[in-house]
Amino acid sequence: MNAPLQGHTASNPKTTEALLSVDHVSLEYRTPERVVRATHQVSFEIDPADRFVLLGPSGCGKSTLLKSIAGFIKPCEGEIRLLGQKVEQPGPDRIVVFQEFDQLPPWKTVKQNVMFPLLASKTLKRREAEERALYYLEKVGLTAFADAYPHTLSGGMKARVAIARALAMQPKILLMDEPFAALDALTRRKMQEELLLLWEEVRFTLLFVTHSIEEALVVGNRILLLSPHPGRVRAEIHSHQYDLHSLGGVAFQASARRIHRLLFDEAPEAETELGFADIRIAY
Repeated sequence: MNAPLQGHTASNPKTTEALLSVDHVSLEYRTPERVVRATHQVSFEIDPADRFVLLGPSGCGKSTLLKSIAGFIKPCEGEIRLLGQKVEQPGPDRIVVFQEFDQLPPWKTVKQNVMFPLLASKTLKRREAEERALYYLEKVGLTAFADAYPHTLSGGMKARVAIARALAMQPKILLMDEPFAALDALTRRKMQEELLLLWEEVRFTLLFVTHSIEEALVVGNRILLLSPHPGRVRAEIHSHQYDLHSLGGVAFQASARRIHRLLFDEAPEAETELGFADIRIAY
C-alpha cells in the first residue's frame, strides 16, 4: 500500500465529464500453459485535449490496455466508456498509431495513404478526402512529399504520415503505442517536438504509451504509472511543467529519478519535496 507523499495534495475533484473512462479494467490473455493477467483493476479518466501517458516497465500491460481502449481486446473485468458509451469494438472515434510504420501500403503515395481510411470508411467523398489529407500533410510538414511513395521516406517521415493519416480521421482520441521507439535518438527527439507543436495547433486528445520516463515527462501533461506485471495503478502525476527544453535540467532529472522509485516501489531518498505540480497516489 502506498501513502500520500508529503508536500503534495490530491488531484482536484473533476467538474466536467471525462472523454474516456477506464473503470477497474482487468485484462487477460492465454498462453499454451496458462491464463496470464496483463492488468489488474486499472482505473483512470482522460479529459478533452489531455496528453495522457501510460508509463510502466515492459510487460506491465500498457500496450494491451491501449488495444482494449481501441476495442480490439475485451476486458475480463470492468469497462471502458467513451463519452459515456461502453467501448465494445473498434471504431473511427479511436485511431491507433502503432510502432511499426511499414503498415503504410507501399503501392500508395503519401497522399493516398492518408486518404485511404477516409474513403474506405466512407467518411468523405474523394475530393473532400484529398483536401483533408493535404491539410494534415501540411500540418506535419509533408506537403512536398504528397506524391512520394513510402519506400522513399525516412523513418521519421513515415511516422509523420502515420500521424497525419490518424488525425485526418478526426478521432475523439488518438492512441499512440510507443510510436517513436524504433527511431534513432535524434529523430525521436525531433518527432516528440513535432508532436507537441502539432498538439498546440490542433489540440487533439492523446493517449500515449511509453516505457521511457524521460519521454513521458516531455510528451505528457498527465502520467499514469503502472506497476510491473500485472499492471496496477501506482500513481497519477501532473507533469505539465516539463517540455523538451527541460531535458538535462536538475529538476527534470530529479523528477525522473523519483518516478523510477514510484514505479518500482523503491525507498525514497531523504528529501521530502517531489517537485511535481500535482500527484495522486493509488492505494
